[in-house]
Amino acid sequence: MQSVTPFSSLRDEQQLMTTLLALMKEEQRHLVAADIDAIAELTVRKTALVGQLSQLAAQRHQTLAAAGFTAAEAGMEDWLVGASEAEAASLWKALLETTREAKEQNRLNSLLVNKHMLHTQGALNAMRPTAQSGNFYGPSGQPTTNTASRRVVIG
Repeated sequence: MQSVTPFSSLRDEQQLMTTLLALMKEEQRHLVAADIDAIAELTVRKTALVGQLSQLAAQRHQTLAAAGFTAAEAGMEDWLVGASEAEAASLWKALLETTREAKEQNRLNSLLVNKHMLHTQGALNAMRPTAQSGNFYGPSGQPTTNTASRRVVIG
């Protein structure tokens, strides 16, 4: 029976992270196109992948701790120094690089989401009646109306 090591699930983690990065790039295309239905479907898939990645990372951390290393990325670096798996260091490096790319892609997607939110908020604000100041009645005792104009920029 093969023993479980921090390397055991590394290949699976890398494959899942690569899949997640691809989904995030697809999400960016849908954000640019404002295809909300496609984004909602991708969100479900991304959430499932993140859950799987979390489980694999927790499993790796447990095996690191069982081997006497810190149950974190620093422990993985220490474990790699004496690892007997030849492929472990390059696979770990690839996983870290893919993770960095995914974090950057997430940052860019967040900017696009914020842009859409600001645009939507602006459109909602334009549709709301303007708030009246504290003067509900003019000097003549008649109700006043606020005639402030609003500009709407579309696009």
